[in-house]
Amino acid sequence: MLRSLYSEIAGGDFISALILLLSYAALILLMLPVHEWAHAFAANKLGDDTAKWNGRLTLNPLKHLDLFGTLMLVLCGFGYARPVPVNPHNFKNPKRDMALTALAGPVSNLLMAALSLVIFRVVLLVAGTPLVISGGYIYCDSEFIGYLFVMLVNVFAGINITLAAFNLLPLHPLDGSRIFAAILPDGWTRWLERNQMIVMLVLVALLFSGALDVPLNYLRMGVGWLLCTPLGLPNYFA
Repeated sequence: MLRSLYSEIAGGDFISALILLLSYAALILLMLPVHEWAHAFAANKLGDDTAKWNGRLTLNPLKHLDLFGTLMLVLCGFGYARPVPVNPHNFKNPKRDMALTALAGPVSNLLMAALSLVIFRVVLLVAGTPLVISGGYIYCDSEFIGYLFVMLVNVFAGINITLAAFNLLPLHPLDGSRIFAAILPDGWTRWLERNQMIVMLVLVALLFSGALDVPLNYLRMGVGWLLCTPLGLPNYFA
């Protein structure tokens, strides 16, 4: 995020920088709360009201945002909110229901990305304005469409897809670890939980070193293709 803002400011395009800044602010105040609300909603529907009684079944950003997780999102494009408390003992089928609760978060990100792309597609159809992307640059007769592309596709859809792909990695404490726990041996799951701080530090190191860039890019491209193709859009995330 900071790199994109710096590039726009350094290039003297202060309007684009302001659009980016407002888009990032709106994204953080919407995306992370919706992600955590989805976990709380799924858990509540599956029989665990722990999140509800802890005030987490809400879209209020103040109930969900984590300072360090938000800073990570700003600095490296990956971040997190405060984990929603879940008591698997309240589930009828703890392994399955825990996996479904964990899956609700990434699914919410994909739905937000899909909605952003649908809105952009409708605007393109109504405006009838062609948009071409070449060499990382946007060519369009309408400045409004160009700014909307940055806001809806680059920021909202792009970061939601990235966050969904990131959370699907089978590493603790990401959602993917709880999803795959439904099929992994119990001993492996307990080991991850006992050593979650070490795993978290390794995960942060992998992120900052760029070691996860390749697998995440492949996931991002694949998800982007699945979302863009039905709408008749090119894969903007390839």
